[in-house]
Amino acid sequence: MPSPNTNASDFHLDNFFQNALFATLPPDFYTHLRPTPLPAPYLVAVSKRLTGEHHVSTRNFQDQEAIEIFTGNRTLPTINPLSSVYSGHQFGVWAGQLGDGRAILLGDTINRQQQRIEVQLKGAGATPYSRSGDGRAVLRSSIREFLCSEAMHALHIPTSRALCITGSDHYVFREQPETTAVVTRLAPSFIRFGSFEHWYYNRRHDNLRTLADFVIEHYFPHCRDQQNPYQTLLAEITHKTAELMAHWQSVGFMHGVMNTDNMSILGITLDYGPYGFMEAFDESHICNHTDQQGRYSYKMQPSIGNWNVHALGQAMLPLIGSVEDTQAALSEYSNSFVAKWESLLRSKFGFRMAHESDKQLGEDFFSLMQANHADFTLSFRQLSHLENEISPKDDALLDLFIDREALKDWLNRYRARLAMENSNADDRQIAMRASNPKYILRNYLAQNAIEKAQNKDFSEITKLLCILENPFDEQIENEEYAKLPPDWAKNLEVSCSS
Repeated sequence: MPSPNTNASDFHLDNFFQNALFATLPPDFYTHLRPTPLPAPYLVAVSKRLTGEHHVSTRNFQDQEAIEIFTGNRTLPTINPLSSVYSGHQFGVWAGQLGDGRAILLGDTINRQQQRIEVQLKGAGATPYSRSGDGRAVLRSSIREFLCSEAMHALHIPTSRALCITGSDHYVFREQPETTAVVTRLAPSFIRFGSFEHWYYNRRHDNLRTLADFVIEHYFPHCRDQQNPYQTLLAEITHKTAELMAHWQSVGFMHGVMNTDNMSILGITLDYGPYGFMEAFDESHICNHTDQQGRYSYKMQPSIGNWNVHALGQAMLPLIGSVEDTQAALSEYSNSFVAKWESLLRSKFGFRMAHESDKQLGEDFFSLMQANHADFTLSFRQLSHLENEISPKDDALLDLFIDREALKDWLNRYRARLAMENSNADDRQIAMRASNPKYILRNYLAQNAIEKAQNKDFSEITKLLCILENPFDEQIENEEYAKLPPDWAKNLEVSCSS
């Protein structure tokens, strides 16, 4: 930690940073380097909720020294930043070495639950893994990552977090010139499936084993005493990945670029880029304009999650020892996904217990949303308000569907299902509203915040963050943020440069 005599102690970051646990791996795994400074950085936004989970106050971020640190313009004496190497399959094709092209790990921090968390700057300059890129992130994409990281956490979905954004008037060119920014993101680890693939395809089984042992020791210690620790590790990662896919599907979240280098070994959501939340329901919807073939569409995400864990299984095969044992670990995926998906759907539909009719009832509701292109989030939210008998509260849900009669028929079956377990309407409504968010990060809401921020008005980011931190609350004063998107939002596109 920095000495109390350093300037950092003036704004209480002296206890924030620890040396990176990742740096205890051999030098083959990373490159030490300093971030590239940005001119005249300024604070764009900070997550009050996340600072509250760590030993730092939001007012610290008004200090220019803190802004310089979280931009990468200066480091504390004991911080030794690094970027890590990994490889990956991109859109199903082996892409070889990738690595932290624009991400630099400053070190670790300890949160109030005594968990060790990595602190990483995204957009802090070129690294040896930048592949001729400039290593920068633009303000637009940084705002999207900042907001969605915290929104997903509030939705109870495993995710990396975002502490703050700092900006600069320095320009880089994407589709057009844009100002730059740095987002500080936190996660227990940023190790990816591609971290294992890198050593497998480079035939460095010594480093493959070193990495696996490191992951077991620090993140899956219960695997150590198993007969085949590496098989158990793969099974654990497979289970976590399957459950993450179920979480995504349950809120209509689409990641957009599920390459193996973007998949976390901890089963958390990483690397927010061309993501989107489902609005008018279409199971084939593609949120990433770059994804011409629809590989990462909504309906494909569960099967791509399975594809990705199989790619990881291939990389871990030399450690596990046999194809049969590897397949046994990977077989966890289907059961884990189905179990989690069914559990989440029971909560979304307000069922206290499972029944054999639930699968068909749920599929029929999704089919109705598909046929009517009903809004995903609002459909489930309005369902949460219904009484056990037909009432005027039905109208808000019916108004989302063109074929009202088909929905009425389904609602008769739904209410009959509720009657089977003597559902208490008040208790059910409370439980359902705690499972079906009212507020999600719709693309147009993010775009509004981005356009204001590009004119140095950061107030919309702060307001939107406060709303998204409480997505299940009614927030009557913020009703506008829960409405159907305006017509102009239909033309919004995001791509891998987002």
